[in-house]
Amino acid sequence: MSPADPYLHRYATRAQGMTASEIRALFAVASRPEIVSLAGGNPDVTVLDFDEVADVAARVIRERGASALLYGGGQGLGEMREQLTGVLAAEGIRARADDLVVTTGGQQALDLLARLFIDAGDVIVAEGPTYVGALSAFSQYQPRVVHVPMDSDGVVPEAMADVLDRLRAEGVKPKMLYTIPNHQNPAGVSLTEDRRRAVLALADAHDLMVVEDNPYGMLDFKHETRTPLVTLAPERVIYVGTLSKIFSPGVRTGFVLAPHAVRDKLVQLKEASDLCQSNMTQAIAEAWLRTQPWREHVRAFTELYRERCDEMLSEIEVAFPPEAHVAAPTGGMFTWVRLPEPIDTGALLPRAINARVAYVPGRGFYADGSGKQEMRLNFSYASADRIREGIRRLGELIGDELELLHAFGR
Repeated sequence: MSPADPYLHRYATRAQGMTASEIRALFAVASRPEIVSLAGGNPDVTVLDFDEVADVAARVIRERGASALLYGGGQGLGEMREQLTGVLAAEGIRARADDLVVTTGGQQALDLLARLFIDAGDVIVAEGPTYVGALSAFSQYQPRVVHVPMDSDGVVPEAMADVLDRLRAEGVKPKMLYTIPNHQNPAGVSLTEDRRRAVLALADAHDLMVVEDNPYGMLDFKHETRTPLVTLAPERVIYVGTLSKIFSPGVRTGFVLAPHAVRDKLVQLKEASDLCQSNMTQAIAEAWLRTQPWREHVRAFTELYRERCDEMLSEIEVAFPPEAHVAAPTGGMFTWVRLPEPIDTGALLPRAINARVAYVPGRGFYADGSGKQEMRLNFSYASADRIREGIRRLGELIGDELELLHAFGR
């Protein structure tokens, strides 16, 4: 029994291995005003007209307060789900309101799906690297996560085939594939059209369920709509979406599109978890989507992020060593950088904080300890000037670190 935690011997087995997210652990430090934070994942909500947001919220209270302040149903408000079908239509997905379950952000959706499908010891196939929040949600249920390599076009189908064949030879049948096909977090790349079909063909051949997580699909720098996996294989793919990146993370509104048998189980789990989604935040989000030009706001988000991404990439080209590899994002909010050996981005982070710049070390995006030389940089939140300054600080630090390591023959 640890003297620091007298309850350790009482915890469930699944709780004993829980650890804090590397990103969450950074927030307290990275929020200090003198630090240029390239670490978080916040959208820049100043794109929105706050007076309009206030008016929408006030109208909800004035006109619908008697219902908005009460409990709701586990599936989510019907009006909210109707508006979400419009969001899905903008992504190229035809759905009915009854097909959806509203969740507390996309994160709760991942937790509910993990709780529904994952038993201890199950194998989950995921991109390498992958979203740290998904790894956190899955880890509570004690699976084994096996990564599939990516390149600039997303998951490499040949590598995925090798992984699945190796697992089959071991007598292991994976439970699911977790993928972020559009502007992936953290890598920033998108799965090409041909590869989407190749990945689904492999999933079909191995009877693999697919969880398609799509927070960033509309933040496409070319304003293109990429084919959703769920439209290609609706009975095999469960789709997770969110309003966090196209409206506000503060309204905590995510959703799952799933076959009805799965939908019903998710509603039961949702009700066991928190009874229901907040009627208030649902009503505000629903009214926003119904009354505001939200697609114009999404386009404004996208243009702003594209400009900041260009600034980041240009500064990296000048400030970072030529051996650094940078994945040019197709959209979204992140750039993924691989630094030359023998740099360890986890070990470098305390020095970066001292140099007043923050990033997320790459190892947090792998379940197997990989990512030592990698880092994720966010370009959605800091201003262009702050981004350039942060990259300059990082570049100087990386250069100093390489000189020091080479001086010691490492």
